[in-house]
Amino acid sequence: MTPTIEKVRILLVEDDVNLGFLLVDYLESQGFDIKLYNDGLSGFKGFQLNSYDLCIIDIMLPKMDGFTLIGKIKEINAKIPIIILSARSMKEDKIKGFHIGVDDYITKPFDEEELLYRVKAIMNRISRETDSKTVESKEVIWIGCYLFDCEKQILVQGNTTTRLTIKESNILKILCKSKGRLVKREALMLDIWGNSDYFTGRSLDVFISKLRKYLKNDASQRITSIPTVGYILEEVNGK
Repeated sequence: MTPTIEKVRILLVEDDVNLGFLLVDYLESQGFDIKLYNDGLSGFKGFQLNSYDLCIIDIMLPKMDGFTLIGKIKEINAKIPIIILSARSMKEDKIKGFHIGVDDYITKPFDEEELLYRVKAIMNRISRETDSKTVESKEVIWIGCYLFDCEKQILVQGNTTTRLTIKESNILKILCKSKGRLVKREALMLDIWGNSDYFTGRSLDVFISKLRKYLKNDASQRITSIPTVGYILEEVNGK
C-alpha cells in the first residue's frame, strides 16, 4: 500500500543549523511533517515523546553521536526506517550503519531531490495499515468524562466540543500517554517548541493553565504540577 505523504512524520537530527532548516523547508514543501533537533540527546528525547514514521540522522552529533542515537532508537522501535546523512564516506562507517539496521546511507554533499526519492522509496515499502503512526492518528482517548480525539484536535464532553490548538493537543496527548506518571517540563518544551528557555517555560505554563480550564468540569481529572520539574495527568481518589 503506497503511503499518504501528508501523514509521514520525520525525525531529523542534524547539527548543521543551515542544512537542517533547508531540509525542513524542502521536505515540508513536499508534504511531510518534520521535526528538527540539533544534537543527539535532544533528538532521542524527542523520539521518546512522539511517534515517527522515519528518521534522518547525522553521525557526527554533539552530546550523543549518531550511531549511539540509532542504537537507542532501535531499542525502542526496531522496525522504524532510518537514513544516515553524513559527510563521512568511509566504507567502515557505511558497513557499521547497515549492521545496526539503517535503511540507507547518504553522503554529503547530496541533492535534495535524491533524498526525497530515497525517503519515498523507503516509505513505499512499508505497509501503513500496520504502522504505529496510523494507529495513533485514529486514536481517541477518554479523560474522565471527556473524549479526546487526537487526530481532530477536539475535546468532547456531552454536547460540548472544544477545539484545541496544535500545541494544546500535542501537550495533552503527551500527558495522556504518560497518565499517572511525571512528564518533565524540559522534555515537553523540547518536543513542542524545540528549546527549553525561560520564555518557552512561560508559554508552557499558559498552555497548561488552558488545559486545566478545559478539564475543569470533571473533578476526577487533574493536571498536577511538580514545581520546576514537570506535570502529572492523574485521577483524583482513583475515580
